[in-house]
Order: sequence, then C-alpha cells, then structure tokens
Amino acid sequence: MNVLFASAEAAPFAKAGGLADVVGSLPKVLRSLGVDARVVMPMYGFIDRNAYHISHAFSYRFPRLHGVSDVHVSATLYEDVPFYFISVWPFFGEGSYLYTSPDWDKHRFVHFNELALATAWQLGQGAGGETPWFPDVLHVHDWHAALAPFLVDHARSEPAWARMGTVLTIHNMGYQGDWAAPALYDAGIPARSHPDLMWQGKGDNLLGIGVAYSDIITTVSPRYGFEIQYPRFGEGLEGLARLRAQQGDVVGILNGLDMGRWNPATDPWVEHKFSLEDVDEARPPNKAVLQQQAGLPVRDDAPLIGIVSRLTDQKGFDLAIPALRRLLADTDVQVVVLGTGERWMEHELWSLSNDYGWKARAFLNFDAGLAQRIYAGSDIFLMPSRYEPCGTGQMVAMRYGSLPLVRETGGLADTVVNYDNADAERGTGFVFLWETPDAVLGTMRWALDTYRFRRDAFRRMQHRGMAIDWGWEASAKTYIEVYERTLERHGGRKGQG
Repeated sequence: MNVLFASAEAAPFAKAGGLADVVGSLPKVLRSLGVDARVVMPMYGFIDRNAYHISHAFSYRFPRLHGVSDVHVSATLYEDVPFYFISVWPFFGEGSYLYTSPDWDKHRFVHFNELALATAWQLGQGAGGETPWFPDVLHVHDWHAALAPFLVDHARSEPAWARMGTVLTIHNMGYQGDWAAPALYDAGIPARSHPDLMWQGKGDNLLGIGVAYSDIITTVSPRYGFEIQYPRFGEGLEGLARLRAQQGDVVGILNGLDMGRWNPATDPWVEHKFSLEDVDEARPPNKAVLQQQAGLPVRDDAPLIGIVSRLTDQKGFDLAIPALRRLLADTDVQVVVLGTGERWMEHELWSLSNDYGWKARAFLNFDAGLAQRIYAGSDIFLMPSRYEPCGTGQMVAMRYGSLPLVRETGGLADTVVNYDNADAERGTGFVFLWETPDAVLGTMRWALDTYRFRRDAFRRMQHRGMAIDWGWEASAKTYIEVYERTLERHGGRKGQG
C-alpha cells in the first residue's frame, strides 16, 4: 500500500507544534509495518538542505488560472522515509518563515494543495528518473492540506484518481482556514457542492471542505473525536463533524511517542541517566541539576512543579497563573516554567519569578535542553489545558517520571489516569475538570500533599507511568485499518504492499 502524507510541517525540518511530530514519526512506523509511506511538504528557507542531504529531484510547470507556476521538487531520505519539498515562487522556497498572515497563508496553502496532487502525479510518471510511484491513499493534515480531498473527489472521473482513498487528520479544530473564498477564487478552484457543506455555510472553510470530502476523518485522540461534535470544541464545524461521525467516518486515534527519542536512559540533555529499573536512586540528582540551573535552593524535600508549554488561553494558563500565585504565597513549593506566548502571560510569570525568586523561576524562551531537564527533574508536571486534542507533554512527563497534573479533556483524559487518593492501586497523575483557578489550586495542593505524606503512593504512580509504552505501533496499525477502509470504498486494493 502506498500512502502519501501532505502536511505544512514535519519534524525535524519544520515545526510549530505537535502536527510536525506526528508527520515526522508516524510514516517511519508505517514503513516498518509494510506500508510505503512518503511525505510531501512545502520547502521553507530555514530548512538546512546540507544538514538533511536535500537535493533537487525534478521540476515541472503547473498551469494556473492566471499564469503558470514553475515548481521545483527537492527530496531526501530521512530515517528511511522519502520526503519531497515543494518550492514555488512566491509561496514557498526562500522565506525564512513557516506561517505568515492568515490571508496570505490561505493563498499559499491552497496552491500547496494543488501542487501536492500535481507532485503525486509526477511521481507516478517516474519524474526525476525514479521508479514510478503513485499513492493509493492521500493522508492530509489540518487545514493547510484539507482542500486536497476535494480536489481528488473532483478528479475521480480520471482513472488515476478514481480509486484513491483520502484521510484527513484533525490536529486542532481551532485553526480552520476560514473565509478562504478569495484564495479559492484566485486559484480557480471549482465550486464545492457537497450538500452538508453547503447547508452548514462552510463552502470557503478549508478545514470544513476536508471534513466534508475526505473518506475518513481521524482525530489525534479518541476523546477529541467526540469533543469536536459539540459546540464547545467544534469551533463552528460541530454540525459537519457530527454528521460524519453518525456515518461512522470519524475515528479517534491516539498519537504516539518516538520511544527511542524520548528516553531518560539515553537522552543527551539528561545529566543523570535513569530508567524504570533504577528511577528511585538515579532520578533525584536531576532535580538538583534543575534547581541549580533555575537558581533555586537544592532541596529534595521541596516538591517541584514543572511547566513546558506555549503560554496561551488554550493551554489554560489564565487559570494556572492566579492559582500559582496563591500557592507560592503560603506553600513550601518550587516552580520552574519554560515557555513563550501571549505577552500578558509572560509578564505575569515574570512577575511571579520576581516576587517569589527563592521559590519560582520563569524562562520565557525556547530551550530544548532545559525542557528535557524539567521533564527529568520535576516532581509534578502542570498541564492545565482548556482543550488538548492529544498533547505529548503529559506522556513525556510520565516517561521521565514526573506526574502530570491535567484537566480532563481530549488526549489528557485519554492518557492520564486519576490518582485513587489511597495506595495508588490506580493512577498515573492528578486530574481536575472545572475551568477555574480554584480547581487548579485545589488539585495542586492535593498533589503536593501526596508527595509529602504518601510518598510510596507517589512513587508507585511514577513507576506505573514510566512503564507505559506510548510507542506508535498500535496506533499505526489502526491507521492501516483506516487506509484499507478508504480503499474498499473506492474499489481499491485492500492490504497490498
């Protein structure tokens, strides 16, 4: 089975969030299971061609409504996965940015959708002197690539496209590419006529188009697949999502982790390596390393709360900041924050760091090494998201022995089991529901009391979290089942390699 991923991001080449991690890791696992998975994405000026051995593969001309695009495709083989990078002036290739303004990005990514299909066609013709290769399934990600299933549907009168399956993965319903009519008109995209799409008035919403025209829609956790069917998290597309779910076409598949990369026993940023076998003895020195870097007193008895996050309303820090201020005012606790985001949140965390400098430190920047040391050295990992389609921070925290404290939503609800408030026969962290500072504060106090007075239960949860296999293999097998369903729908080839 041939599967082509189309995405705006893929790690390690271009990353703004969890989308890149999925596209950068899932194809590798699919290939180990016999699927010929490949990735097409835009070329960005900041991608280091030499470091990743990216070279020119082929060029072609693409006729547009107004003029012709000269398209240049570069390629590399990264961790056994073929990646194809599209350069086309003035949209992709030279700029040292991933995203720009919302209006211009709609023009950029509408054209990317056209060129993703055109590049697939070129690959099928053996462009660049390579063996011809054409996808059985097109797997697109988020609004940036969600127009492509409509373009495939429009082209199904042609034999090459008639049997292609299409899958859309929604990583975050909050970003949709809405009001894209100017970009669609400028590109000469045919009118959308899907009755559900028209009834909802979403004919120029790029993500909505993908929801209507994709064979199968997947979300990055089972819980999120239900949440997007209701107004709270559907962001205006809940009607479409509910209709597709009623047809059996919405599948929630939990994201995985690259267990080789996220490993405290081998992580180069972790000074004192440890594993499940020796965590009780080998992990504590990492707390001292983190305290020293943060300029905090080196104390094992002081519970340390760690945060690694974007600082936005979605991530719940408008709830967490007042709770942290109240906690620091009357509790023996330490807090280390790493993140950037909304200016007022950065300012409030800077103020906390100033007001309680002997207890708290905020690093308002990006530091990959410090992030790993927070995972490896904190006792409790705070992730109070208002919504979280999947999230990886809580899984990494458990992998590194830090107990997550999360809100019951999306992937957080699917991955963190609430402490039983006893001997920890059940639990891998601490969970709250209500979106209030009091709920965050009360749950933090509960977690700190557990650390101080029920240390055996705390350690039992640490061990349980570290023992969980968050790898991609189970999820990848579910994706293969989804691909086979799309092929059956169009008379394609089930299960062929």
